[in-house]
Amino acid sequence: MRIEKLTESTKKNLLEDLLKRSPNSYGKYEASVQQILNDVKEKGDEALFGYTEKFDGVKLDASQILVTDAEIEEAYTEVGEELLGIIRKALVNIRTYHEKQMQYSWFDSKPDGTILGQKVTALQRVGVYVPGGKAAYPSSVLMNIMPAKVAGVDEIIMVTPPGKDGKVTPTTLVAAKEAGADKVYKVGGAQAIGALAYGTESIPKVDKIVGPGNIYVALAKKSVYGHVSIDSIAGPSEILVLADETANPRFVAADLLSQAEHDELASAILVTTSMELAEKVSAQADAFIKELSRGEIIQKSLDNYGHILVADTLEDAIDAANSIASEHLEIVTANPFEVMTKIRNAGAIFIGEYSCEPLGDYFAGPNHVLPTNGTAKFFSPLSVDDFIKKSSIISYSKDALEKIHTDIEKFAEAEHLTAHANSIKVRFE
Repeated sequence: MRIEKLTESTKKNLLEDLLKRSPNSYGKYEASVQQILNDVKEKGDEALFGYTEKFDGVKLDASQILVTDAEIEEAYTEVGEELLGIIRKALVNIRTYHEKQMQYSWFDSKPDGTILGQKVTALQRVGVYVPGGKAAYPSSVLMNIMPAKVAGVDEIIMVTPPGKDGKVTPTTLVAAKEAGADKVYKVGGAQAIGALAYGTESIPKVDKIVGPGNIYVALAKKSVYGHVSIDSIAGPSEILVLADETANPRFVAADLLSQAEHDELASAILVTTSMELAEKVSAQADAFIKELSRGEIIQKSLDNYGHILVADTLEDAIDAANSIASEHLEIVTANPFEVMTKIRNAGAIFIGEYSCEPLGDYFAGPNHVLPTNGTAKFFSPLSVDDFIKKSSIISYSKDALEKIHTDIEKFAEAEHLTAHANSIKVRFE
């Protein structure tokens, strides 16, 4: 891995480099995505099945697109008891964590008859996109569905690309069943996002779409925002390890590579105060790559977006971490909890050398759907909050309104909104 001195210049160049991976930088795909969305909006199932055959190489119709109970039962026979047990353990952790995020309606009443409050309501129908393609990700199924279930969403519809045999990966189906998906459809790509956003003869329109996907999925979600809500526009995976001389270089290298293996656009960054650690991590990473099955992808990722930055002080290192605002941030220092209090921007923070990033991906409980590409400066991880909406409650008695009605009238008149003022006046004429 390349080793550089942390300066304002290297930090600026790094940030500019990372932003090139953003879906907003792939305008050349937007026209194609928009055409797919328009076709699905206008032609419904006809376009949906046509694009599924074109892109996924499988011909489906309305009688085949919905995963059947028999297919789910078959999937259970193909998933071993050991993995099923692990999925169920992970679900307990994910459910327990998200239950602590629950919000409830509240009302505040006063003696004069004023009642103010907030009504919390779960969304009615949510669409969950789960990637297919190079690999199956049952963990994404659990992480996207469970907060929706905890929030109380009425109907959860999952879409995922089918294989060329017209089937969905067994682990994906089992995870969907265990997490509580109501329906699973065999469709992926921008056409699936269009179906969820507009509705077709086979797939009903949803209120919100969540879940990561490729560049076509990301741009499609961006385009349909407004017709439906979305969680975010996900970019490539990323990890930043903030470490001092006390860190174990073998652990650090292993954790960096755990994200670099996702794809060639993934980013793995070490910011450290120790040149010795930097050199040892670089050497260890080179050794690991030779042993790992996705070594070629990892090497391309590191060549493109892998960095080791050596800072003069821990304060400089922390400042760099906050500027980069990584999806995953590991803190491996002598006093990691103290450092954590100085972190403003990160999707998920892992504290201490045994809190490795895969814990968050699979098992600990916090959601692994996280803000990427610096959006941790203003976005949060997927949570129960994403599946609820809030309505303000306002109730005044006649006596309560009478005490303040002239104030409201004057406020409205100051804005030249006479109908507003009249709405108050007529009650006391």
